[in-house]
Amino acid sequence: MDNSSEDDTDISESEMDEYEDKSYEELKSGRHQVKVADEAFTCPYCPKKRKRDYLYKELLQHASGVGKSSSEKRSAKEKANHLALVKYLEKDLATMDGPSEPVIEDDPPANCNHNENFVWPWAGIVVNIPTRRADDGRFVGESGSKLRDEYRNRGFNVVRVHPLWNYRGHSGTAIVEFNKDWPGLHNAMSFERAYEADHHGKKDWHAKNELKSGLYAWVARADDYNSNNIIGEYLRKTGDVKTISEIMEEEARKQDKLVSNLTNIIETKNKHLKEMEVRCSETSISLNNSIEEKDKLLQAYNEEIRKIQSSARDHYQRIFNDHEKLKMQLESHKRELELRRVELEKRESQNESDRKMLAEEIEKNAMKNNSLQLAALEQQKADENVMKLAEDQQRQKEQLHNKIIQAGKTTR
Repeated sequence: MDNSSEDDTDISESEMDEYEDKSYEELKSGRHQVKVADEAFTCPYCPKKRKRDYLYKELLQHASGVGKSSSEKRSAKEKANHLALVKYLEKDLATMDGPSEPVIEDDPPANCNHNENFVWPWAGIVVNIPTRRADDGRFVGESGSKLRDEYRNRGFNVVRVHPLWNYRGHSGTAIVEFNKDWPGLHNAMSFERAYEADHHGKKDWHAKNELKSGLYAWVARADDYNSNNIIGEYLRKTGDVKTISEIMEEEARKQDKLVSNLTNIIETKNKHLKEMEVRCSETSISLNNSIEEKDKLLQAYNEEIRKIQSSARDHYQRIFNDHEKLKMQLESHKRELELRRVELEKRESQNESDRKMLAEEIEKNAMKNNSLQLAALEQQKADENVMKLAEDQQRQKEQLHNKIIQAGKTTR
């Protein structure tokens, strides 16, 4: 059910809030049909419009644009109804049917002529912007940032709005800039369809049979680009004319070039990786060889040390045994001499010849005793030489160990 059967009398501005609440309750009760299919919606307050089916976002933009319109052709009741529709879409249908997040289109619009010439980067044209004459005689109008914020509040992802000025001041026109990607084109086409649904599109602006009021807007195309006015001059300075097919082909070429460059980079990286693997393998082999050589040197060193220690122990044992043997012999000779001395002293009372013989024998014994003392001194020197030899062997062992360590460092 729509509002065609309702009283056509308008309401005052002060009654808009109350009427908006009433319309909202009617929408919630299901009196008016809004959703007609899974992804198709309709405006119950615009039954005679050429465009009947909207996407969720398009219907939200349409309702917001009419509800916030400053056009005198829009009645207060019509604005209140559309503001109630905005509230219903955002509060009720958004949680049930509307998308929870904005849908990003990564492909060009399917319902758009791909061979039609558009201004690139995507641009929208806004005309009939209200202006007034300032004290200096030049015309002024709304700033681009204010229009940009209004469009963003209506759900359009606008980058910036650039008002066009000439020698007389604000021209009453502006260029709307969108993102340069496919989502930007989707957004621009939604922007154009919203104005077309409100009968404020390009055809409506160029129609000569009606009075113009409010803003008119559309997406810039080749005829706008080539027009001999301030709009055409600005578009020729800032953009170019391309078809969607040409942009897709250019993107495909860029993609192919990017893939080719990435392929070359990957091949170069793989080549470097293989070179690094070869170097790493060579280094690993060299390191293993060095470790094996070091192990062999260490093994040879340990074997040599064992031989030296074994030889030193055997040699020292032989010297010690000889020393003990000589020591025992000296002790035996001393005891014999002592016994002879005692015996000679006993014979001291014998005759002169015996005394002479005794004196000679004593002298011989003294000489032998001196010889034995000298032999003892020699044995002591031999013991010292053995100790010195052991110390020399220990120093040789330490020097050989240091050489092995130094050889291991050099191989690394």
